[in-house]
Amino acid sequence: MTQISPLAPANFPNLPAIDGVRFATAAAGVKYPGRTDVMLAAIAPGAAIAGVFTRSATRAASVLDCQDKIGGDMSKGAAILVNSGNANAFTGAAGKASVARICASVAARLNIPAEAVFTSSTGVIGEVLPDQRITDCLDQLTASLNPAAQEEAARAIMTTDTFPKGASKLLEIDGQPVTISGFAKGSGMIAPDMATMLVYIFTDAKISQPDLQALLGDLTDQTFNCITVDSDTSTSDALICAATGASGVDVTDSREFAEALKEVMLDLAHQVVKDGEGATKFVTVEVTGAKNDADARKVAISIANSPLVKTAIAGEDPNWGRIVMAVGKSGAEADRDRLSIWFGPHLVAENGWVAPSYTEEAGASYMQQAELIIRTDLGVGTAQTTVWTCDLTHGYIEINADYRS
Repeated sequence: MTQISPLAPANFPNLPAIDGVRFATAAAGVKYPGRTDVMLAAIAPGAAIAGVFTRSATRAASVLDCQDKIGGDMSKGAAILVNSGNANAFTGAAGKASVARICASVAARLNIPAEAVFTSSTGVIGEVLPDQRITDCLDQLTASLNPAAQEEAARAIMTTDTFPKGASKLLEIDGQPVTISGFAKGSGMIAPDMATMLVYIFTDAKISQPDLQALLGDLTDQTFNCITVDSDTSTSDALICAATGASGVDVTDSREFAEALKEVMLDLAHQVVKDGEGATKFVTVEVTGAKNDADARKVAISIANSPLVKTAIAGEDPNWGRIVMAVGKSGAEADRDRLSIWFGPHLVAENGWVAPSYTEEAGASYMQQAELIIRTDLGVGTAQTTVWTCDLTHGYIEINADYRS
């Protein structure tokens, strides 16, 4: 049995049902017999559906298909079908044909156009998807659709995840209730280049598709594009958000709704990092004093992705020299003699040298915490950013050395 990440939340949250969305799961045997590995979400007619997808040059067939369909006519309803165990990526014409067969079969069962069916696949790359195993389950799936089955849906899309990931937010806008609920999968092959995982978010808010698309794209850059586990971008990353409008509350230009949606997205993003393959530490990397936003991000990502930084964190070694190294290699403008580094509240280095007040004992004690903050001020400007990452342990190697077996 897979050991649950030490950073996992105590339990899966009680996600509220979203009016206009129903879920079902099945064990199709895509890779492992007897394992729940397919999730279907049926969405009521008229929903606005937005999506953000990986920019990988080797995108999976399902990603390409979804990209073509976003912004289309959902007046008769829509559906999302996800399988785990097989990514259906780098499978050529066979992969495209699998997507077409699945979409046609789902459409026939739900009496909606195939153009309103969105699919995602996650798992091993380069193996043909046995799609008939999925379509053979569709009668079972459509017969068991249930608005309360979100936890089961979250579990069905897991691969190397050690826990299912869910988040929700209840809010009031002009005195009227609005609900947001979502779940995600992600553990390895996580780097900022869109969603860095599979994420499905649902709300009963009313908003047009173009407005939802713009909002989702903006919030993705502040959340999912600010996490990294191993610097590797997946072929299959997808973030899909459906707004059913069932509440009747128009959230166009609503700051409250945007903030609530961001909270849900950031919660899910953080859970992915906390389930990073082999992770034992959750690390916030803050960069301040950069010349511009691009430089701030370069430095933050350089620190967050550095194997030397991440292994030092795993070993609870306050090796601040590796932070200096990561800043220097980033390509961003920095002033060595104005650089400052903190481990949590401890000023480690300043003015190009170790801070007089710093002690190795203080740094070593701080590094024993499960959640850490590393801050670097470049001393050359006012731009800043924050990204989130985890440590790099032997567990990551053990998981990925025999992933296909």
